[in-house]
Amino acid sequence: MSLTAGVIAVQGDVTEHGDAIRAAARAHGDEVTVREIRQSGIVPDCDLLLIPGGESTTISRLVEREGIDEEIRAHVEADKPLLATCAGLILVSRDANDERVTTLDLLDISVERNAFGRQRDSFEAPLSVTGLDDPFPAVFIRAPLIDDVGDGVEVLATWEDRPVAVRQGPIVGTAFHPELTADSRIHDLAFFDDIAVDRSTAPTE
Repeated sequence: MSLTAGVIAVQGDVTEHGDAIRAAARAHGDEVTVREIRQSGIVPDCDLLLIPGGESTTISRLVEREGIDEEIRAHVEADKPLLATCAGLILVSRDANDERVTTLDLLDISVERNAFGRQRDSFEAPLSVTGLDDPFPAVFIRAPLIDDVGDGVEVLATWEDRPVAVRQGPIVGTAFHPELTADSRIHDLAFFDDIAVDRSTAPTE
């Protein structure tokens, strides 16, 4: 299968996410073209979409200014897979508890920005994640806290009894940075498991 993956590239670990997507695709024998998205007009051509970390206030402002926000909403409405990590998780939530962030209201959660502390409070934790056989080495950097989860949201992982990875429909959201390890299983879970591939509208070769 040949797929096109888009990474919102206004901020964040764009290259690292692209590498993780390619690694996950290779594990399934799929081909993927990764496109960096800084302007409108690219998202509609993408089978898979990723919103990375960064500064959520900046990302929300830039995707709205460039008209990417409505394209992201259309991507999810078409039931195409979306992975949102750290600030990306904040962006897709229904409520960021911060009036400076205009959320996309795609994931029925509310979040608290930087709830796990400042940069110096960063840490790595082994997470038991639904769908993964072994713990995932999650890296938390100025991570948001998911403080409310809607009825339609599946909690995939918790840390200290707090949800840190969730799924709702085609969206997987994480409070941590899965791209900062050599482990591409979160990208695999979001994009290349049977459910995600079935949702994709990508043509087969």
